[in-house]
Amino acid sequence: MKHKEIFLKQLSQNIEIHLELENLLPEIEKAITIIYKKINLGGKIMFCGNGGSAADSQHLSAEYLVRLRPNINRKPIPAISLAQDTSTLTACGNDYKFSDIFVRPFQALAKKNDVLIAITTSGNSLNVLKVLKQARSKKITTVGFLGNSGGKCKNFCDIKLLVPSKSTARTQECHIFLGHFILEQVENLIVKRNN
Repeated sequence: MKHKEIFLKQLSQNIEIHLELENLLPEIEKAITIIYKKINLGGKIMFCGNGGSAADSQHLSAEYLVRLRPNINRKPIPAISLAQDTSTLTACGNDYKFSDIFVRPFQALAKKNDVLIAITTSGNSLNVLKVLKQARSKKITTVGFLGNSGGKCKNFCDIKLLVPSKSTARTQECHIFLGHFILEQVENLIVKRNN
């Protein structure tokens, strides 16, 4: 019985926070518009994040490289997670600093018309902050999937998708929803353009 009560409480929190995402619609629209525009101009999407957000980065880039929805077959859309393979991550952490694990591949791969999507529940991850600053210096558009108050990272995001929650789990659940929704809408525009 105790598990049921906890389950229903967390489910209620999840639903409540998801409903608050409606307040982000203006920023969501901006993200859809700019990502579609940049892909049309030959850009790619780069994702980064730590821990569960690293997994979300890889998950979302795979949705574009392979397939987002089983009923829509289209050409791959350029996307990459900066949470690279373990060899790259450990080499960078060992030879430089852990705070450089995203900025090193970003410096190698970032081009004009790319978009950086930074996923961080705290908004204070030093490695995410560092790559956001690098993106700003290169005039590359940044989208922040943030939580709580947005932390220091919000100051370096062109588009801020701030989930109003202090819970890491609830924030991450909203981030993956936002990622799927935005990528799906951009995909719709790409498919429509190509038909």
